[in-house]
Amino acid sequence: MLSPVLPPSRIHHPCDFGRVVVLYGGCSSEREISLSSGIGVLAALRRKGVDAHGIDCDAQGIRRMLRGDFDRAFIALHGRGGEDGTVQGALESMGIPFTGSKVLGSALSMDKYLSKRMWSATGIPTPSFEIVDADEPLDALPERIGFPMAIKPVGEGSSIGVSKVRDVAGLERAVMTAKAFDDRIIAESWIGEAEYTAAILEGCVLPLIRLETPHDFYDYEAKYTTGAGTRYFCPSGLDDRTEAEFGRLALDAFTVLGASGWGRVDFVCDRKGAPFFLDVNTIPGMTGHSLVPRAARAIKVGYDDLVWRILETSVE
Repeated sequence: MLSPVLPPSRIHHPCDFGRVVVLYGGCSSEREISLSSGIGVLAALRRKGVDAHGIDCDAQGIRRMLRGDFDRAFIALHGRGGEDGTVQGALESMGIPFTGSKVLGSALSMDKYLSKRMWSATGIPTPSFEIVDADEPLDALPERIGFPMAIKPVGEGSSIGVSKVRDVAGLERAVMTAKAFDDRIIAESWIGEAEYTAAILEGCVLPLIRLETPHDFYDYEAKYTTGAGTRYFCPSGLDDRTEAEFGRLALDAFTVLGASGWGRVDFVCDRKGAPFFLDVNTIPGMTGHSLVPRAARAIKVGYDDLVWRILETSVE
């Protein structure tokens, strides 16, 4: 396994960050995970001596933040309203620096259709896809995409509303499931021989993690339910040359969308071992068992130090 070397830390005293607000919770379907992430981040920053304060970013969250006179923000929001450029735009308009991607990178990465269009245009391999019109007959879709296929809401994360469809009988049900979360739905050819994730921090790709789950795919339950049987392999089992090549492609997939600072890129490999990129998470989970902290531990970066390094991405 290659051992990536992070660039030197730029901030050496907690006072240099000033007064920091951690934004978490929110109103998205990923609220509960965001609460766990934010509470963990807040505790880590305080252990490091940072003057950190938490705000549950519900409808009144921005107003409370305005009254707090904060110098920068650590965004631990997941999903709509936090990961899609909305909060990033508000913070930019207030002149408050924040962690992670800016408005454009956040918005493009959250939109599965636009991100895949960008990848297709720039040579990043991604499974074949198309937008599904839920009001039109679905008969021709299997001819173009094939079975099995994934049906996904365009603007959701954490595999919420995602279904694996094996036949015509399950297609309409899957579309209705996705439509409950988003008016825009995407169909994607299913490539699932092996699934990997690449954590990215300050332009450095951390050791890849290979995922195995007894579920049909790495769904919400497999991600977050204790005892779901998901297994994580880091080292990934790839040889150094292949891991380095996949890491380079993951970084390309990340940067071509305008993402920056930190994040996570998910991809799968087909039977021949070729990678196909699925999505970019610009604000991945930061619970104790989340994937980015797992990858950081592989290069001897503990949770508290990882949180510090992520906060550094708010410093120009």
